[in-house]
Amino acid sequence: MMAVCLTASLWAVDLPNQGLGLQIGWAQPTLRVNDSNSPDTLNHHFHMNGFKVGLIYDASYIAGFGSSMGINYTFGVHNGGWNQRNAYNTYPQDRQLITYNELEIFVDWQYKFEVAKETYLILYTGPTIQCGLGLSWRKDTRTDVIDPVTHLPSDEIITTRGERMNAYNADGENGFKRINVTWGVGAGFQYKRYFLRGGYDFGLINPYKLADYSSGVHTRGRFDQWSIKIGMYLWYAE
Repeated sequence: MMAVCLTASLWAVDLPNQGLGLQIGWAQPTLRVNDSNSPDTLNHHFHMNGFKVGLIYDASYIAGFGSSMGINYTFGVHNGGWNQRNAYNTYPQDRQLITYNELEIFVDWQYKFEVAKETYLILYTGPTIQCGLGLSWRKDTRTDVIDPVTHLPSDEIITTRGERMNAYNADGENGFKRINVTWGVGAGFQYKRYFLRGGYDFGLINPYKLADYSSGVHTRGRFDQWSIKIGMYLWYAE
């Protein structure tokens, strides 16, 4: 399917209404982890706010219908708040810091509605292949200091930073795979050489899988993503 899109876009080199540009914007990769036994307490969504930057090639074939493709680098970080370990003690508390970065190749089918001269509304949809470059996490803990005289908690808090661990260095023990496939839908606006695009990518596979055969619990996770990009065509032919 992707090979057909690439062939069609290369054929479009001799056609008008094509451009090559740069785009940059906000991205929110989301790791959705679910447990097979489905208690809500074991289902977690880790929203990682970050940015996206890349190249885009755009071509229209017939009456506004065309495609866009390109490559992006995406970075996101999740800085979780402090959570109590139980309902009775204020301390100790834990928090998680997760960072994620990837390269992605996207191919979208799109339609441009011309609403005024050199002004377009855009609707698009298509697949993206993501290659994870790094997924790491760190767990920090903070505790209160016990007064040696009164044996009561003092006002002093000690924070212990955990060791950063990379999911892709565990040789599959934690179940993370580098390759992910998503399907995106979105809309945009273009005025002359400038454009704005935003959309949502749904994870089609679970690059995170972990089975605990002793308990029968199977954990899986997928990556979804919100993004908003602004950009400019460095070269554009009408």
